[in-house]
Amino acid sequence: MYYLIIGAVFLISMFVQSRLRSKFEYYSNVHLRNGMSGKEVAEKMLRDNGINDVQVISVPGQLTDHYNPENKTVNLSEAVYMQRNAAAAAVAAHECGHAVQHAVGYSMLQFRSKMVPVVNISSRLLQFVLMGGIVVMAMSGNKTILAVGVVLFAITTLFAFITLPVEYDASNRALKWLKSTGTVTAEEYEGAEDSLKWAARTYVVAALGSLAQLIYFASLLSGNRRE
Repeated sequence: MYYLIIGAVFLISMFVQSRLRSKFEYYSNVHLRNGMSGKEVAEKMLRDNGINDVQVISVPGQLTDHYNPENKTVNLSEAVYMQRNAAAAAVAAHECGHAVQHAVGYSMLQFRSKMVPVVNISSRLLQFVLMGGIVVMAMSGNKTILAVGVVLFAITTLFAFITLPVEYDASNRALKWLKSTGTVTAEEYEGAEDSLKWAARTYVVAALGSLAQLIYFASLLSGNRRE
């Protein structure tokens, strides 16, 4: 059952990732009529929202874009930072959406940020505790270690679900700004919206996959699985 769950999640994740890459590749050919780069789009959105203490910088890699609330930087991958197309505009505006969340004190982002240290510890210990718990339970019937593993997994699963409203809200803020300011044309807006829709689905798949695995390990703990 566990391997079936992992296999199904892996296949769905690969499909969504593939669609995401193809969408970004397609909309990378929809060039902005205003000629703005991802960096310029990001800087304009920050200014329009009265944010003057966040820096837009370039980072290596593909789809490595993120907002860092600790040093207040919008980190754009090299392609997004320099390119002048609908996909770059979408990503740049989305990451600035996180900066806006930070600036206005969006509650779910604050909750998510507070969970990061706990999640980091849980993620490092999770695999060892779960496997150790299964072995101990099989040998002695003691479920204490497995119970700890399930709690750690529950923390990471909760984090995955808390991430969903944070990401969707950032996309909504980005799209609202792109449309209301006329930064993109109607065609470019459709490309930005479609790109962000598929990006959000990667988080949905990750959250559902984590929940499915949590249910499986919880079933081991409760003894619902036939030995």
